[in-house]
Order: sequence, then structure tokens, then C-alpha cells
Amino acid sequence: MKYQHKITSDMISSIPVIIIEGDLTSDADGDAKGVYSEVKEKYTSQKIIVNFENTKYINSSGIATLIHIIQDVNEKGGTIAFVGMSDHLKKVMNIVGISDFVQIFNTNNDALKAM
Repeated sequence: MKYQHKITSDMISSIPVIIIEGDLTSDADGDAKGVYSEVKEKYTSQKIIVNFENTKYINSSGIATLIHIIQDVNEKGGTIAFVGMSDHLKKVMNIVGISDFVQIFNTNNDALKAM
């Protein structure tokens, strides 16, 4: 089974947003890291939002990709927020401990207010 994904970026109130649509698996790893690298080079913001509103599934490869991004942001003293996660994705983030290192919000606006 081939998983489908699309990963893009946007800017909201001077904070870059990485938008993950579809499944975050090994098939999406290169695209996710590529978009993150583009965002890192293009914007000087120490804050990043990752939007999961249209993400239904994540596997261990997707989790590893997120950990890579979180570590890089944290090493630079930045802040990362996840938004739009389903209850299932929130549960996965809690189980693997990622929620200890990121802020989780329901919407981009909630994240913007807190960041």
C-alpha cells in the first residue's frame, strides 16, 4: 500500500507553518525534512508551527522525522507547536513522549496567541 502525502509551508503572522496533509510515513520523510530545511533557510523565526489538520496516520518513520525536526528547533533555542491533531495523533504523541517537547494546540490561532 502506497501512502499519500503532501507537505508544504506557509507563513502566518511572521511564523512559518509546515502543513502536513495525508500520512506521515517513510514515504513522506524526505519531503518533510526538505520543507523543514527550506523553512529554516528562508525564515529567521525561532518559532515553527506544524499543522496536522489533514493528517490521519503516522508511523515510526514519521515519528522519527518529527523528533529530528524537534531536536533541531530545540538546539537553536526555538519553539515548536503542533496544531490540528486528531485525538488519535495526540495519544500517539503522548505515548512516545513527543508531547513533552512541543506545545499542542487545536488551531493555528491558538498557537499564535501562545507563542
